[in-house]
Amino acid sequence: MNNRNRFFPVDAIAWGVLLFALSAQAQEQAPPSLDDQITQLSREINQQQREILSLKKRLTQLEMSRRGRGVTAWDAAQINTPSSAAATGDTGGASDAASAQDGGTAAIGQTQQQQKNTAAAYRSPSENAVVQEQHAPLFDKKLTIDAGVSYGYYDRRQLALTGFLALDAIFLGNINLSETKASVWTFDVNTRYGINDRLSVSLDVPYLYRSSDFISAGAGGAATALSDQSKNAGSIGDVTASVYYQFVKESATWPDIVGSLRVTAPTGTSPFGIKFTSPADNNNLNFPTSLPTGNGVWALTAGISVLRTYDPVILFGSLAYTYNLPRSFSDISPIPSVVTPAKVKLGDVLQVGAGIALALNDRTALSLSYSAAISQATKTQAPGEGYVTVPGSSSNAASLNVGLNYVINKHWTFNGYFDAGMSPDAPNYVIGIRFPYTF
Repeated sequence: MNNRNRFFPVDAIAWGVLLFALSAQAQEQAPPSLDDQITQLSREINQQQREILSLKKRLTQLEMSRRGRGVTAWDAAQINTPSSAAATGDTGGASDAASAQDGGTAAIGQTQQQQKNTAAAYRSPSENAVVQEQHAPLFDKKLTIDAGVSYGYYDRRQLALTGFLALDAIFLGNINLSETKASVWTFDVNTRYGINDRLSVSLDVPYLYRSSDFISAGAGGAATALSDQSKNAGSIGDVTASVYYQFVKESATWPDIVGSLRVTAPTGTSPFGIKFTSPADNNNLNFPTSLPTGNGVWALTAGISVLRTYDPVILFGSLAYTYNLPRSFSDISPIPSVVTPAKVKLGDVLQVGAGIALALNDRTALSLSYSAAISQATKTQAPGEGYVTVPGSSSNAASLNVGLNYVINKHWTFNGYFDAGMSPDAPNYVIGIRFPYTF
């Protein structure tokens, strides 16, 4: 009895060691629990997310560096988005993600410091569509074909008095009221190409179809009877070649500043030398035998445009001056059987405009702008004589524009606009759509 009690502790220790060894072996051979598997997968996912964020940060920096722009607050927010480690309850993964976020923030701060003079606001696709339409056509070595169609309507009424006042109260003579209604369809294709990140060129080829109605009273000698004559014409318009250069890229302190130089060739039908005629029953009505589709002279236009992005608002403005080169014509007389050679100097044109655009989302933007084209008077010069100003040839055409830009995909963009005439010299309205395609 005493001997068994004396050896009992030794037996108990041996049994304990044996049970511990068996338990350890069972744990080594048992598969990991479901919680352990979830934890391991969460850590692997967090690691992959950190690698993706790091690659995204590097890609954003490369893209911004290529554009001459710094990393913006929007990009920083996208790069520093916390991982889903907290949602999975993996505190270790969340801590690693926070460390990666701090490192990303430091890298972004360093990049912003290096590029503080060229940092610009992030532009969404809809904002880029506004920029290309209103300001800088193309500066990234891409080809864009911009096809569009527009419809413009003109309605003019003119009261002509031929006679004199008797006793300062009674008019003696003829009173003639004439009206002109004109519709102009314009189909054009504008091809643009970015040579580098500051220089781009474009070529615009338009086709015009015009339809005009000329109405005047006095048919058959009756003051209330009207005569109506219609004319239609369709032909290529004046072709324009342009060069754009970006002097200043948008930064934290400077807006985009783009200069342009355009040359317009008189490829359309000239308005000079077109003869006017009258119907047999109404001498009050004079209408042209054909309709022009161009200005008839070479023109040089120098302009500058400024654009500033305040996401989601874009402010833009432009100033341009067009110089019309003098050109000699063998005949400028509208009277049949009369030939009048002369040199014509169309009045130069000053164009000003300003507007604002609002990006509704990444694909859609609305714009509102005002523009005016102030034209000087036209002058003619007969052989051997001086220039003579054509009465009533100066004009001021002002219009209010409402536009819509919608990005269909990375290649297609839809641009719609409506121009309302704000002065008698401007069209009543112009409505058009365009479909730029970027390769």
